[in-house]
Amino acid sequence: MYSRDELAAHARDLGIRDGDLMMVHASVRAVGRVAGGPDQIHLALKDAVGESGSILMYASCPDGYDEVGRDCHPPETEAELVAKLPPFDARTARSQRDNGALVELLRTWPGVVANDHVARFVCHGPHAGRLFSTQPWDLPFGRGSALEHLVHLGGRILLLGSDHDAVTFLHYAEHIVDVPDKRLVRYQVPVIEDGQRVWRWCSEFDTAHPAHPNWPEDLFRRIIDEHLGTTGNAGGRIGDAQSHLIEAGALLADALDTMRRLA
Repeated sequence: MYSRDELAAHARDLGIRDGDLMMVHASVRAVGRVAGGPDQIHLALKDAVGESGSILMYASCPDGYDEVGRDCHPPETEAELVAKLPPFDARTARSQRDNGALVELLRTWPGVVANDHVARFVCHGPHAGRLFSTQPWDLPFGRGSALEHLVHLGGRILLLGSDHDAVTFLHYAEHIVDVPDKRLVRYQVPVIEDGQRVWRWCSEFDTAHPAHPNWPEDLFRRIIDEHLGTTGNAGGRIGDAQSHLIEAGALLADALDTMRRLA
């Protein structure tokens, strides 16, 4: 069983520093037993980055909110969503379950803020204002997004026992890489405008499947594993979780090179 202090010490041993802006991808189960419950994991990470540092995670949205118009449901299911889905509220909507338990624990912690989009990020710490200072409605993972601000602010990425094929940061690379034939998808989101529920169109480069026909299904895993190998990043453990700390800017450069080459 691990304490909050022990997890924070492991994080510092991995190289996390006071003042870091850190985007976290995490598996609670991989960490092992934690005294006081899983909230102690994000609190330990916040201890490691200190009062001047911040924790960023990708929350997204509950099922349905970014699916209408994508042709991912039969017509009767989509019609029911259109009829019944309430407007999206970034302040109260639960995180997407597939993103893991830790992000929902962080999202509901006092003082945590979110950007107003179904491509929703949550942040605990003083960098939130800069991260969420702009948020494009279309191409929400691209220019002007929290992911771009993460790079510009010298942010880092922590893979805390997480799947290397589920690194949301790499959606920024696929949004900005300048190659032809990327797959653009559109969907509708229920929002409140002038006191009424309306459906607003949004577009993004496909984040549910490879956004380019020449990119493999495991593209993100390939990019992460190659980056860890070429940088000699053997990682370490936080609790029981095999973990890696990555510089966002360096990962972006490698990802863009790989995406261009494969395209």
